[in-house]
Amino acid sequence: MRYILQNAKFHLHRIQIATPSSKCLTKHRTLSLRNLSCSRVSNKDVGFIGLGVMGSHMAQNLVNAGHNVIAYDIVKENLDKAVSGGAVAAASPAAVASQSECVITMLPSSPHVVECYTKDGILSSVKAGSLLLDCSTIDPLVSKEMAEQASAKGAVYMDAPVSGGSMGAKAATLTFMVGGPAEHFAEAKSVLDLMGKNVVHCGAVSAGQAAKICNNMMLGISMFGMSEVMNLGQRLGLDAKLLASILNTSSGRCWAGDTYNPCPGVMENVPSSNNYAGGFGTALMTKDLGLAQDTATTTKSPTPLGSAAHQLYRLMCNKGYGHLDFSSAYKFLQEDENSEK
Repeated sequence: MRYILQNAKFHLHRIQIATPSSKCLTKHRTLSLRNLSCSRVSNKDVGFIGLGVMGSHMAQNLVNAGHNVIAYDIVKENLDKAVSGGAVAAASPAAVASQSECVITMLPSSPHVVECYTKDGILSSVKAGSLLLDCSTIDPLVSKEMAEQASAKGAVYMDAPVSGGSMGAKAATLTFMVGGPAEHFAEAKSVLDLMGKNVVHCGAVSAGQAAKICNNMMLGISMFGMSEVMNLGQRLGLDAKLLASILNTSSGRCWAGDTYNPCPGVMENVPSSNNYAGGFGTALMTKDLGLAQDTATTTKSPTPLGSAAHQLYRLMCNKGYGHLDFSSAYKFLQEDENSEK
């Protein structure tokens, strides 16, 4: 709790439910959660908060699947786009929660999640028995705190961060790493299946965040490695497409090479062939690598490559790459070389 107050800089209130006795409260929670496990989310309204690069596609896939999606985003243009795609606009996160049986959040960072859920947010109007799925990548401690506060309202919170990028979000091929009570996983999966092809239960609340942090540390390291290799190979006279094809059929194969190559012109429909626009921002990768380093420090885990990748992405942000896709590491290396000539 102290960590959240100091680092997220949002005041989290312990929510009290007024009841005649603790025995009645326990009975109320048990009945609410039992109703959730027996509910059919597929036949109910689904709220969606956070309609950015990823969330916009995810919400649209829910609409396409036949859901009545109650949507909210702080950016009016994002909300208007969702409405044009068939969603219904809500005025606030609280309004979304009051109209939905299941609420999905897709937000940039821990402070955004805290603000969205607490005070006058989701938990101020959430229905007892609601399922809350947070697909943001945040500090595991924040996930645990949100789960505790949701439980006090008779709702179930599960962390469900995603992997697959904007292309996966659009194609509904995302991987969801879910943390939360096993008895509610099937209910969560019935919704998440509409937005992805892999939905994995990782354990208790925050286990999904743990898996996502590990994945993104690997991704950040491998993207910089692929950027270095593509740059080196071309300086040695190799054709970029030829080099990529060799790497993709050899022991150096990785997602950063065969699905999301950072070198412009090697692949179509990826950010590197669109001036690094869209995709997964460098600033967000830097944030995720920071989370990995925080947890590495807490668990006393040596992560020298993760630390180096974090510092490189921080340097990229300082040099103006924060808004570009994280594969712009290749562009960063090339421009850094040119500046030294």
